[in-house]
Amino acid sequence: MATTAPDIASGRLTSEQYAVNFSDIHPPLGRHEALVEADRCYFCYDAPCVKACPTTIDIPLFIRQILTDNPIGSAETILSQNILGGMCARVCPTETLCEEACVREEAEGKPVKIGLLQRYATDTLMDEKGEQPFARAASTGKRVAVVGGGPAGLAAAHRLAMHGHDVVIYDAREKAGGLNEYGIAAYKAPDDFAQAEVDFVLSIGGITVEHGKALGRDITLGELRQSYDAVFLGMGLAGVNALALEGESLPGVEDAVDYIADLRQAEDLGALPVGGRVVVIGGGMTAVDVAVQSKRLGAREVTMVYRRGPEKMGASLYEQELAQKSGVVLRFHARPQRLVVTDGRVAGIVFEETADRDGRLVGTGATFELPADMVFKAIGQTLVPGVLNGAAETIALVGGKIGVDAERRTSLGGVWAGGDCAATGEDLTVAAVADGRIAAESIHRALSAG
Repeated sequence: MATTAPDIASGRLTSEQYAVNFSDIHPPLGRHEALVEADRCYFCYDAPCVKACPTTIDIPLFIRQILTDNPIGSAETILSQNILGGMCARVCPTETLCEEACVREEAEGKPVKIGLLQRYATDTLMDEKGEQPFARAASTGKRVAVVGGGPAGLAAAHRLAMHGHDVVIYDAREKAGGLNEYGIAAYKAPDDFAQAEVDFVLSIGGITVEHGKALGRDITLGELRQSYDAVFLGMGLAGVNALALEGESLPGVEDAVDYIADLRQAEDLGALPVGGRVVVIGGGMTAVDVAVQSKRLGAREVTMVYRRGPEKMGASLYEQELAQKSGVVLRFHARPQRLVVTDGRVAGIVFEETADRDGRLVGTGATFELPADMVFKAIGQTLVPGVLNGAAETIALVGGKIGVDAERRTSLGGVWAGGDCAATGEDLTVAAVADGRIAAESIHRALSAG
């Protein structure tokens, strides 16, 4: 019987179409627009939006500063709490954080556009001043190792440098930035903003970045503990959850995280191959990002399949709507059962329909098949605990992540952790920044007392 070759191709669109599809999804506010939007804020006392922000930015204050035509001062208010405020303004799910808590959202269903106002302020500072608004304190002579140059590591390093400590960031990749550089949709942070922000953070001085240095491969935790006064672990999650299906290592089955990283680093999007029919398994932000970007690369059909209902998805309602508006089909209550393999590569996937019974997810026995040229796994990432075993002792894990207390201290003396690798409850960029800042202040107190 004749077989059909998989429909995987690059250059499905024109260069102009790629440019449009991957342009800024949220065009920035101009000065007049920012002033008009800022005027909508009630400047609430004990503002609920501040309580909803993981980095507790004084939102009414920074909006009032915009309204008085002081965007530079506004940016300094933001950055004093969240040094990655520019990226967070672009990628944070503000619709489920500060904007959901906005009084105008409750009263009118139309919150103040806090995220866009934050971007207006931080972009103005970076564009007009282009320099660090914070001064580095006199050197303390203390040295801190930071493992991972993502949001948590950068935030920790910056705050430690502010206090005068010398910091060395060990990052496994060629560029710092972590998921901001490698893991989010390209249309959320175009124009190489992630690296511009990294340079902005590092401009405070006192921070050295060692690229291509991975914990457990090039450095060990034991070595770092011996060589530095403190260690902060912010290396994220390197493992990818498996489907546990026969054939998932065959051609056509891809890790969504790796594919997004390749897309983010591609100099020519037209050279990146994508399937004609794409199936994405998962319900989080990564699943949405790879599904929408596949569609914007020219895939004809993209279907996202999640095992539970839409209300249980990790992706926000806004992200779900974005996927649907981009032409992605969302299917719920189905889990992968079997890969369909033809000529040694994936050709489709069989799903079993599911149901929630007494709080448990169960299979119903009913199945359906989706043809696929590419299948993306986007069902979460995991910590690879083996990287921690370079120490004489092992770090206590909680739920498969590094256990930490309220100050982000681990069970090992002199070692703190934050971001996705730590069991802090939220896998968000803004939460990782908060972890880094909290840990840095704790480290500073410990070093100052020592």
